[in-house]
Amino acid sequence: MTTPISILQKTFGYPAFRGQQEAIIQHVTSGQNAFVVMPTGAGKSLCYQIPALCLDGVGVVVSPLIALMQDQVGALAQLGIAAAAIHSGLPPHQIEEIRQQMRTGTLDLVYVAPERLVMPEFMDFLQGCKLALFAIDEAHCLSQWGHDFRPDYAALSVLAQRFPAVPRIALTATADAPTRGDIVQRLKLDTGRTFIGGFDRPNIHYSIETKNNSKQQLWRFIQDNHADDAGIIYCLSRKKVEDLAAWLKEKGARVLAYHAGLPHDAREKNQARFLRDEGIIMVATVAFGMGIDKPDVRFVAHLNIPKNIEAYYQETGRAGRDGLPANAYMLYGMEDAAMQRTWIEDSEAPEGQKRIQHHKLSALLGLCEAASCRRQILLGYFGDQAEPCGFCDTCDTKPETFDGTIAAQKALSASYRTGGRFGVSYLIAVLLGKAEQDPRIVRFKHDQQSTFGIGTEYTKAEWQNIFRQLVAQNLLAVDVSGYGGIVMTPKGRQFLKDKQTLALRALPKRIRTETLRSLPKGSAAQSLSTDEERALFNALKTLRLTLAQKSNLPPYAIFHDRTLVDMVKQRPTSLQAMLSVNGMGEAKLKKYGQAFWEVLKKEGVG
Repeated sequence: MTTPISILQKTFGYPAFRGQQEAIIQHVTSGQNAFVVMPTGAGKSLCYQIPALCLDGVGVVVSPLIALMQDQVGALAQLGIAAAAIHSGLPPHQIEEIRQQMRTGTLDLVYVAPERLVMPEFMDFLQGCKLALFAIDEAHCLSQWGHDFRPDYAALSVLAQRFPAVPRIALTATADAPTRGDIVQRLKLDTGRTFIGGFDRPNIHYSIETKNNSKQQLWRFIQDNHADDAGIIYCLSRKKVEDLAAWLKEKGARVLAYHAGLPHDAREKNQARFLRDEGIIMVATVAFGMGIDKPDVRFVAHLNIPKNIEAYYQETGRAGRDGLPANAYMLYGMEDAAMQRTWIEDSEAPEGQKRIQHHKLSALLGLCEAASCRRQILLGYFGDQAEPCGFCDTCDTKPETFDGTIAAQKALSASYRTGGRFGVSYLIAVLLGKAEQDPRIVRFKHDQQSTFGIGTEYTKAEWQNIFRQLVAQNLLAVDVSGYGGIVMTPKGRQFLKDKQTLALRALPKRIRTETLRSLPKGSAAQSLSTDEERALFNALKTLRLTLAQKSNLPPYAIFHDRTLVDMVKQRPTSLQAMLSVNGMGEAKLKKYGQAFWEVLKKEGVG
């Protein structure tokens, strides 16, 4: 049997395993089951790809998206690994060819969608193949507690019954404790071992701001930090995607749009351009992103809050996969929370599932309104721990807090005494004593209530800030089943009954971007110290782009920026010495080594 370390070095071109990779691979190659939780960019795929190459038979990988399958198969082909994907986009004769290769054992890895895998006919077919392992990627999709539950994944529990002797490895980057327990139980992995590699992405700077002209805030952020960088901007709706993409284009940005309402060909074309070109910004709904392995995405921005912390963590994890500094930037408004809660209530999900979704949304709102380290809260949600990170907005500039006990009591009372039928703007007008701002105040005699005019110590903007935090802390909520007004929750009633105290985050005097401006830039070229090094790096990048275009590949499928930087830094003295460059395996040396060596020699290296 070929050893894992020799495959890592000769095939993948990496000198040593990272974190728990070696322990996981040894566990699976010994025939045992495993559940792996590891951050995006930490090398999860190696944990099943290397065992599949070590063991006899074909490794069957469950993957949720065709784009993800194709990206993985293309990357493996560059390494000289025999891999294929079976999906609905292939003609029948091509699927049959792949199946024949599986029967004869000429493939190392095959990627399959969950719905196809569990078909009785395909299960019977697999019984006639020599199988190395089953790998269930994006395993959070299997759990009802997960943020992206898919019923097709739930049927994968049949694998333990039909193939008890074939090792199973489930992998995800996003699973809290209930989700992890559910995955282990459903896949019958309790006899195996769980590996949790931590959730921290230390190269990502987290920043969350309240909305105040969101387009201009976003544009300042891009101009100050990422004027020439690739990035992803998430919006809630197709209309918002198209509107923002058009606006950014007018501003001169290189921008594309992606959402499920676009024609299939347009989506494919935009995704391909984003992967193959440099410095493109993709404005998208959450339909875009899973399986996007582009390593040099320097920022992910949210113009609306996502559904929960798991979604936020997964989406922000698409930035900085190369390990270089990246930004996660989110703009937040209370209307986002109201919209998300409405979608939950209007969905056809069972009541139990709705309660889970509300709970998860509340946790995200708590992250948005936190005055403490964002990373501590984010990691704590997944059961991980961290000291204050020094690399998020609340660590950069400690938010000012104030005793909000009396303000909270007034806000809760205003909601209660007006019957819980009105929105924030109405309640603020009542608290400020401004009956002229809404004729309903006099009509419903709310100007005669004890709460009328008792909040003049705060401005309208400050009251908006207070209400937003009270909703985030679940003392108040949007009544999605009634008038859509702001109502007191059971937790809010308990707060008043127990006469609890409450610290709230003060409204920033202005929207700050100074901390973001001071962030280290993430481009690989800026890790080089001389003009000579940068010139050589750019020459290598030009060659890489030419080769990628000839082969219809994204540039990073040939070499990551980090590999090019390592070439520049190491200055290998022979073609064979290039094997010491990080990411240079034997197949890539044979395929591309000579071309890159010619550039190095031309620039006076060796």
